[in-house]
Amino acid sequence: MAMLFQSTSDSDSVFIEEAYQEDNVVTLHQGDSQTFLKTIPDGAIGLVVTSPPYNIGKSYERKQDINAYLAEQEAVIRELVRIVSPQGSICWQTGNFVDDGEVFPLDAFYYHIFKKYGLKLRNRIIWHFEHGLHASKRFSGRYETILWFTKSDEYTFNLDSVRVPSKYPGKLHFKGPNKGLPSGNPLGKNPSDIWEFLQEEWETCIWEIPNVKSNHVEKTVHPCQFPVELVERCVLALTNEDDRVLDPFCGVGSTLIAALMHDRRAVGVERESDYVETTKERIHQLYNGTLKTRPLGRPVHKPSGREKVSQVPLEWMHRSKGEK
Repeated sequence: MAMLFQSTSDSDSVFIEEAYQEDNVVTLHQGDSQTFLKTIPDGAIGLVVTSPPYNIGKSYERKQDINAYLAEQEAVIRELVRIVSPQGSICWQTGNFVDDGEVFPLDAFYYHIFKKYGLKLRNRIIWHFEHGLHASKRFSGRYETILWFTKSDEYTFNLDSVRVPSKYPGKLHFKGPNKGLPSGNPLGKNPSDIWEFLQEEWETCIWEIPNVKSNHVEKTVHPCQFPVELVERCVLALTNEDDRVLDPFCGVGSTLIAALMHDRRAVGVERESDYVETTKERIHQLYNGTLKTRPLGRPVHKPSGREKVSQVPLEWMHRSKGEK
């Protein structure tokens, strides 16, 4: 495979192809997802990571009746199942559809569609974040879900590729036939610091990663942007180098960025021209070494209490004491 990330100021050296070809490193197609997916051969994709439209009336989507929306998505899912390899996975990240104040958990609806096509759910991952809209008639939503499906029981899962050095490598077995011998893995442990949440995630299925808001280093024009590190975790664990990673609703290209950062081939589809241009710009920045991303596994910021924004306003303190 060609070296993907040689530092260069010549953006012409980044080949972003419009049509799918087997030897493409980057494929970015502007247009309809279902139509484009039909051009990809059976079993060609190692991993699908995406966040489909939520049907909530964002500028880039068309709000529909829930049944019509799901039927449209099922047509895309049918193609995805066809093109994912027998060892491949689909990570389907979604939230809630809210209609007249009633919440419809989209992952519950999607589960039945994926099962209809024979996929097996390995984890229902909770992506927890701190910031978002504040509700007034229900609890504010602060999580979304990722459904991780596999096509077979012989799926790619690379624990060793995400191991980190053990905190206590000298820890020994205290009983049994291995008593007195090292109890850990010489390659390191199931991730703790950089992958602290990932260790819990594959077991407890809770991921704590900041969502992309106005002050996030990755923020672009997209109103509901994927954080790159969310995709990196899936890419590292569920694919091998040179595998193809596909996002059928790629927005501003976070899935493509995560794939290319780790020497995977990237395939994306997006119908909005502004987002396609932003994706191209981000890919060029990645190759040129100027793209800013939040480092994988960086601890979520916790206020110290010294910041003004984290302190109780004086007006509230006076009110609590009965002062006017």
